Amino acid sequence: MNENEALERWLERYGIDAELKPLAGDASLRKYYRIEDPLHSGIVMDASAQPESVAPFVDIAHRLYEAGVRTPKINAFDLKQGFVFMEDLGSRHFYDAIEKEGTHYYPKAVETIVKMQRADTSGLPPYDRAFLLFEMGLMEEWYLEKHLGVTLSSDEKALVDTTLEKIADVVEQQAQGLFVHRDYHSRNLMFDCKDDIVVIDFQDARVGALTYDLVSLLKDAYVELPQEEVTRLALYFRDISGVDVDDTTFMKWFDFMGLQRHIKILGIFARLALRDGKTGYLNDIPLTRKYVLESAKKYEETRAFAKWLEEKTR
Repeated sequence: MNENEALERWLERYGIDAELKPLAGDASLRKYYRIEDPLHSGIVMDASAQPESVAPFVDIAHRLYEAGVRTPKINAFDLKQGFVFMEDLGSRHFYDAIEKEGTHYYPKAVETIVKMQRADTSGLPPYDRAFLLFEMGLMEEWYLEKHLGVTLSSDEKALVDTTLEKIADVVEQQAQGLFVHRDYHSRNLMFDCKDDIVVIDFQDARVGALTYDLVSLLKDAYVELPQEEVTRLALYFRDISGVDVDDTTFMKWFDFMGLQRHIKILGIFARLALRDGKTGYLNDIPLTRKYVLESAKKYEETRAFAKWLEEKTR
């Protein structure tokens, strides 16, 4: 039996009978295909392994559209089967553009975050303290224990737990209740024919902290920017957001939000490799680890953790 038979039958209802060309997937169970024939073009998302993810995808796309954020146009969807037929934006990702053309697109991407944060957040799950700590806990289980084979002593576990609580404390000092994409980085941004930024992979959005998406962009697990550029763009965001706080405080918020995100990512990348067989993500662990150590060494609350983590993960 053709594994795409259900998807092909669904497309035939819209008069589409074309070859499905597989595209590179993401870290989820979703599959993507390009349709190319003289009459139709588009991208099909096959989320039949996670059909429950389609309703949030469609919902968030509408919220972002209402906020003035460009997302792929949705032509048709099937909530029960987990199919979405949407606009084909080509293959020009933000990642490719900055590799070939330089970093001049970053201010536009920062401005898009400000627009996103105006999106309706009613009913979205909270990015609260419990969830922040749960995510950071992935590092101990998947990166330290399962990937590196490190078993923590009671003292080491106390150090880690205390540090994660301190990180959550600082994250909670900044503005909350804002739309958070949760994975706003160079591989989840594209360009349309007008060179406008198009945001993708937004279905896991939550309500959370001011700097989360900013950290995702400027301390991208796949692209390293010079520190002075990170600071300049972070403060640009602060200024255009109208946040009334001094540079030192804002950058501390930013750094601690980065600690939360990158500690989590260490665990996620290890889990993707060990559980899901996506070993390519192991190549992105060194930069993620570097981000954690650089930020943790800067602050009294996290220096002991930085020293310990550096020794354990050499």
